[in-house]
Parts: sequence; structure tokens; C-alpha cells
Amino acid sequence: MPDKEKIRVLFLCTANAARSQMAAGIVKHDFGDRIETYSAGTNPKGVSRLAIMVLDEIGIDISGETSDHLDKYADMPFDYVITLCDDANENCPVFFGGVNRMHMGFPDPPHSNDPTPENLQKFREVRDAIRAGMCEFFSRVLIKR
Repeated sequence: MPDKEKIRVLFLCTANAARSQMAAGIVKHDFGDRIETYSAGTNPKGVSRLAIMVLDEIGIDISGETSDHLDKYADMPFDYVITLCDDANENCPVFFGGVNRMHMGFPDPPHSNDPTPENLQKFREVRDAIRAGMCEFFSRVLIKR
């Protein structure tokens, strides 16, 4: 049976700092042989230091990622465009033709780069929720292919 083309996924969040970066990094790590990931924001602010730290704890390196505006991907075809915060869900333009557009909301981690135990714990909780949600969803998607 021939290899199927990779599924292309764009993760969107407002700041493209934490949730979308974590989702893209996790899916790339867990399903990178079958899924190509991208992340963007409606108002990018830079990749969160704490997102980098908590993914590094589980062996995923996103330290080289950039925080991009969704316009960068306006002409790119995607199989899935997944919003991860309510604001991005409401403000995502419908210009991604032929895709499955969906919303998978996750709690907003602290808007801080201060690695206090409390902030890190909240980022870990969001990271773990994203990983569980992505694993469940993409395992089902890949079974159907």
C-alpha cells in the first residue's frame, strides 16, 4: 500500500504564544511521520518561554519556533484548521478553502514568562490537556485514512 500524503494542520490562537505552539509541537512530535503542523495567531506576541519550558520537560523542543500571523498561511492549503481559544475561533477568517475548520478550546495559561511553580503547573495542565485531546482526535483521524 503506497504512503499517503501527510495531513496538513494549522493551529490558531490569538497570540500564537502558548496553546497553538504547544499543540503544533506535540502533534509534530507524536504524529510527525503522518501530520505536518503549522501554528499562527490573529495577534502574534512571540513564543512563550513557559510553553518552551514545559514541552522541553517531555522531550519536545519548540525553542526554534516563531510566532506568526495567520496571514502568512492565507494561500496554503490545509486539511484542518483548528482554533484553540475562543477569540481565534470568533476572529478566524474563512479563507482556508477545502478544509475542516474546527474549535478545540483549552484553558488560557498565565500571560507571564515568570517560571513560578504556580505558572509552570498551569502550563503543564494545559500541555497535558492539549496532548490528550490531540492524541484522541488525530488517532481517530488517522485510523480513517
